[in-house]
Amino acid sequence: MAFQLRRLSRLASSVSVALAALCIAGSAAAAPAPAITTVPGMPPVLNPANLYSEAGAGRFSPAVAGALPRIYVPNLRSNDVYVIDPATFKVVEKFRVGFSPQHVVPAWDLQTLWVANNAEGRPDGSLTPVDPKTAKPGKELPVDDPYNMYFTPDGKEAIVVVEAHAQLDFRDPHTMALKSSLAVPECKGINHADFSIDGKYALFTCEFGGRLAKIDLVNRKVVGYLQLDKKGMPQDIRIAPDGKVFFVADMMADGVFVIDGDNFTKVGFIKTGTGTHGLYPSRDGSKLYVANRGSNKIHGARHGKGSVSVIDFATRQVVANWPIPGGGSPDMGNVSADGKMLWLSGRFDDVVYAIDTTSGAVKSIAVGAEPHGLTVWPQPGRYSLGHTGNMR
Repeated sequence: MAFQLRRLSRLASSVSVALAALCIAGSAAAAPAPAITTVPGMPPVLNPANLYSEAGAGRFSPAVAGALPRIYVPNLRSNDVYVIDPATFKVVEKFRVGFSPQHVVPAWDLQTLWVANNAEGRPDGSLTPVDPKTAKPGKELPVDDPYNMYFTPDGKEAIVVVEAHAQLDFRDPHTMALKSSLAVPECKGINHADFSIDGKYALFTCEFGGRLAKIDLVNRKVVGYLQLDKKGMPQDIRIAPDGKVFFVADMMADGVFVIDGDNFTKVGFIKTGTGTHGLYPSRDGSKLYVANRGSNKIHGARHGKGSVSVIDFATRQVVANWPIPGGGSPDMGNVSADGKMLWLSGRFDDVVYAIDTTSGAVKSIAVGAEPHGLTVWPQPGRYSLGHTGNMR
């Protein structure tokens, strides 16, 4: 009897220890992510586990009230912008802009859409403002080689990506008056960027150097460079919802590099499809849509092996692949406000693709010559960090 009592006592003690351990583990699992200390002037990160939370479906800022629902398509070779009504899938407007329009960039304050006309080797680059309430262009502003454009997290400056000179020009976000420049000499083909969850730094891709550049935005200096692949051509870049890693599309590697931004190291690679190019998070922050342009060439053929891969952010695994029927060249774009449609330019096929994010079904709309960085507007979110709508 005494033996049995001692045995029961030991068993009860073991169960108590196990339950305590489970409680501690459960508490740790349920513990919220720590608050993020952001740079001054940057809107707070309301959900540290998902920095895209405020760009969820339907979460419109009052700043976009009255904006027409439209898709703005810059056509690189025909020097114009086509405007599509997403309700009818028809082109409803066209207007001329400067030479070589590359991207349509929503302003930080969501009041203007800027068409970046980098003029490819010419001295007459410009930015064309578009009023999203009328879908009409305003007067062009002369700006040197604006291949792409971003905004500082506090919204006080535009960051014009001057690809030809491997530098970043910090400008007034409204007048575009030049305030300062930062040379990034070892970043040949500097083009796309994304920002850390706290706004302290940005990573820029160096298309013709196979590397990344890390920029300290607080002290305005180059921190260093990270070689991805000497034969690589990194394109778009996008941060994970929890801010812990960045995903980098590489059109030569046919996949996505995973980068620890804080430590600036490669931590993984995800194979996707031929000519990996554009990256767009789903509205709920659970998936990453990857546009595979279908060619490893800068100027590819029509009807290539174009496709869209879907990466699950949590597992970092490809969970779906959607080929473009008959071949194609999905490039740049964004997700519709409700998250149900992925809009992408068909770079080498002179079309725009509207891709159902549930089924992968594709509709094609004819546009101008060599469409590039289209944007969907309006989009949910409190502010835009640039590109084709890097919304937070």
